[in-house]
Amino acid sequence: MKGFLPIDEPMQGYSSINENSLTKLQELAANLPKLLLTDRLETNITMMSDDDLCVDSLIQNGSLEEIKLSMVQLSFIAHAYILGGSEPKSNLPRVIAKPWVSISRKLERPPVLSYASYCLDNWYLMNSEEPINLNNVALINNFLGGIDEDWFVTIHVCIEDAASDAMEASKLISQCTEESEESYIEELLNRISQSMQAVNNIFERMPERCDPYVYYHRVRPFIFGSKDNPDLENGIVYQGEFGDVPQFYRGETGAQSSIMPTLDGALGIEHTKDSLRHYLNEMRDYMPKEHRQFIEEVETNSMTKKLVRKSSLLINSYNDCLEQIRAFRALHLKYARIYIHNQSKQKNPFGAGGSTIHGTGGTPFMSYLKKHRDETEQQKQ
Repeated sequence: MKGFLPIDEPMQGYSSINENSLTKLQELAANLPKLLLTDRLETNITMMSDDDLCVDSLIQNGSLEEIKLSMVQLSFIAHAYILGGSEPKSNLPRVIAKPWVSISRKLERPPVLSYASYCLDNWYLMNSEEPINLNNVALINNFLGGIDEDWFVTIHVCIEDAASDAMEASKLISQCTEESEESYIEELLNRISQSMQAVNNIFERMPERCDPYVYYHRVRPFIFGSKDNPDLENGIVYQGEFGDVPQFYRGETGAQSSIMPTLDGALGIEHTKDSLRHYLNEMRDYMPKEHRQFIEEVETNSMTKKLVRKSSLLINSYNDCLEQIRAFRALHLKYARIYIHNQSKQKNPFGAGGSTIHGTGGTPFMSYLKKHRDETEQQKQ
């Protein structure tokens, strides 16, 4: 099991359908770094006809992997167009809007760059004979490219892989009842804590090759959404779609990863109901449908906290799990301060970054991260 990563490597090209529109889509996505550098992206898109990036045949006859690839490519192209200039654009041309909305409806996700397209479906192995690790994972699509952008995303790919055993154990522990053996529950708790320790070991390596200045000024500007973004306060018009009524979507954020909500659900970690709780629930709309269903199944069935409270033998293992989750959230908070808060005082020389006091998903990120770190600590038994 690879957790929430696809079982097989994401596709890098189209194999079952050979159409000129898909060739154009592939070439446009592959050339984004050069087009952004030379300010030619808008010109190239303006010269296209409305059907140059048509995906109708792909939706009807393509594989799910190819459809996901087109979602990745269209998401990168659209965000590069909207956010790649000195000021964000609030109108998305029909040539991009039409296929993007069509593909997003097929996948039952909003037409916006989400974590699934930015990370989960956007990697490949340098050597397919070797496992997923930071020395063997590369990105399929980039905005500007470079070591900092790649490292930021491949760290997340490797985190998803390292968390896979915790996700499997979370599913199994959510099925445990009062008749389950304590030793079995303890084994599952230990698997979760060990898996999350591996996650934290990977997460700690973020600063090695992702510089805070470069992240804030070269990577982050492209992943904002329009919802709660003061630079796009009137939303985005997807020309020819939604009756040309402006749309508002959250930007790409790690809160769209299914790891933490799965762990919260499996272990009974509760967060007080406020605007941030509502935001986390909203993030599920941006996850792949099967991931949403997995989380709901785990949190609906799990009685782990009840079982732990009835057994003194399970308390230490349970607390070990919560400590690893707390440590992850504490590290996330640390990086938010270093990579975003501390950088926000400097002028952004490239791209449109959005609000400096909100995360890419449109939240006041510092208070959100502190809250969930502290609530995790408070629920140790």
